[in-house]
Amino acid sequence: MPRIDAHHHLWDLARREQPWMDGPWADPIRRTYTVEDLEPHLDAHGVAATVVVQSSSSHQETLELLATAAASERVAGVVGWADLTDPALPEVVAALRAASGGDRLVGLRHQVQDEPDPRWLDRPDVRRALTHLAGADLAYDLLVTPRELPAAIDAVRELPAVRFVLDHAAKPPVADGARAPWDRELAALAELPNVVCKLSGLVTEAAWDAWRPEQVLPYARHVLDTFGPDRVLFGSDWPVCTLAATYDQVVALAEAATLHLAEPERAAVFGGTAARAYGLKV
Repeated sequence: MPRIDAHHHLWDLARREQPWMDGPWADPIRRTYTVEDLEPHLDAHGVAATVVVQSSSSHQETLELLATAAASERVAGVVGWADLTDPALPEVVAALRAASGGDRLVGLRHQVQDEPDPRWLDRPDVRRALTHLAGADLAYDLLVTPRELPAAIDAVRELPAVRFVLDHAAKPPVADGARAPWDRELAALAELPNVVCKLSGLVTEAAWDAWRPEQVLPYARHVLDTFGPDRVLFGSDWPVCTLAATYDQVVALAEAATLHLAEPERAAVFGGTAARAYGLKV
């Protein structure tokens, strides 16, 4: 199984701003990032394929990411964005699939963490949309924090036909060293068979300029212990990760977290789980 980076971003600030870059903290990544910028990192670590994930709530951005995937040998999948509260969602998904690169659409994501209502995933229109994704053979990426994790657990439990992918392990509070209630809720989520978890985004939940591997690894190992390696997939979260760590450091951290695993289990984390969860043709 070739290595897969199951979570990274690309954006072109000449085309659109990224609204989440809302302060000077984002200045180090406030520039355009392309596949060509990423490829040297992929080459250095033997990564054969990637999944690019939306970074703004923009239909046009999703179309652009699909076109990028169509022109790239590396981008095997796109997790795009669509308005889950839109009654016309089935038509929107159909149009995305008919666009250039539409065959690379493997899932959708919404910034649930930014919704004022922590139970946003309970909305009937959102639940209907998630059910449609199951029928369309698309995964749904859960971008949640511990605040929204209880609603995510309910959605995953009550929609067993939907394939869910938890991003960034629900963003545990690595910086202050806390574990509860994140650890218990993650374990509860892991009991549900229709969800997998990305080993991604942990360095940016730590203190950006002062983190050490021994602070982050307990959280990574809890992900592996609860979900098991066949339901965990590696993602770099590049270039957001560079706020706290280089691509090399993120890979090294994931390799350290999986050092105790048998080779087939490591192969699952670094490729097999992503290929299965997203239906990638690698």
